[in-house]
Amino acid sequence: MKAAGIAAAAVLLAGCQNANENIGNEPDKNTGNVVNEEEAEVDTEDDEENNGGEEGEEKGDENESLSMTEADTEDWNVEVILDNLESPWAVTFGENTTYITSREGYMIEAENGETEQVDVETSEPVLQAGEGGLLGFELYDEQEAFLYYTYENGEAYANRIVRAERTGEAWEEADILLDNIEGASIHNGGRLALGPDGMLYATAGDADVPEWSQDEERYAGSILRMTIDGDVPEDNPMEDSYIYSYGHRNPQGLAWNTEEELYSSEHGATGRDEINRIEPGNNYGWPVIEGDETEEGMETPEIHSGEDTWAPSGAAFLEDEFVTAGLRGEGLYVFDEEAEEIHLTFEGEGRLRDVKMHEEALYVLTNNTDGRGSPREGDDKLLRLTLD
Repeated sequence: MKAAGIAAAAVLLAGCQNANENIGNEPDKNTGNVVNEEEAEVDTEDDEENNGGEEGEEKGDENESLSMTEADTEDWNVEVILDNLESPWAVTFGENTTYITSREGYMIEAENGETEQVDVETSEPVLQAGEGGLLGFELYDEQEAFLYYTYENGEAYANRIVRAERTGEAWEEADILLDNIEGASIHNGGRLALGPDGMLYATAGDADVPEWSQDEERYAGSILRMTIDGDVPEDNPMEDSYIYSYGHRNPQGLAWNTEEELYSSEHGATGRDEINRIEPGNNYGWPVIEGDETEEGMETPEIHSGEDTWAPSGAAFLEDEFVTAGLRGEGLYVFDEEAEEIHLTFEGEGRLRDVKMHEEALYVLTNNTDGRGSPREGDDKLLRLTLD
């Protein structure tokens, strides 16, 4: 276990305390380090990252704060909050504590300048294979959370959503909310988010069987919605079904704007990564249509990557600007909805897995230690990004 940097307490408190997929062969890093770095400029595959194949906009008045659609890498103030993380997947903030899942099957908790590796005790062993493992984490309160993880179900992979409690020295599975979500070595989805309606949302990939995304009897290739007790909400669009939307390939980002509209980021097959505005009951087309293709009864995306690839994962809104973390695209991409364009606002840290807005800053998880990236000294990291 690597010791935490004591000098980092001020940075961590400033970031967190003022208010709220092939397997890598890297050596075990049982916990991350909390670090305190000067603000600095950053030098500019499987199917999860598909195989697709700027100049900054003119800035406004120097006294005005830039929007993300105007900002480029050199405009961001960057602090490294945590480093030496192993295969991190999701970041969440409590009142004083930062929580990060590792696909290896444990949690990292950072508080008051100290980090701790915390075991996760589940009813079935977490299966860290391909893109599977301990994925989504959504905090309900400081002692209760929701987890999404992959496990072995006979000869097949599967995913489940559980409620866990923080007891003693571990997070312990307390209830299974939803079981037997189709899984595979790729396309497990895995993102969890509590919506403004108090419901729990989850993304499920197509488990490498594209036609399952059009099967309303399967969870694969859908966005799921449930109560915090794991029940089907009465107002879900399909009777007695957790499915909120379907026809997805491998969605991994969920975020709501100030109008409480849900957006999702999704991996395409060869390029054609998507940003979708999610409406209940709608069919988003995979594998029947992609990109600009149309079909009656199916939705086309708000925007897609064309022949390029973002491989988008986690997503967030900052002042109603939608931003998503790019894996193969190795950057933060912001959707300029008015111009109907995507702008690469930040790059230079390799693969990015998750992004969260917290206390008027963006927190970004790098993802270079999962066997697909090129790890650098100190990887992986939790970064704090702010604009002047």
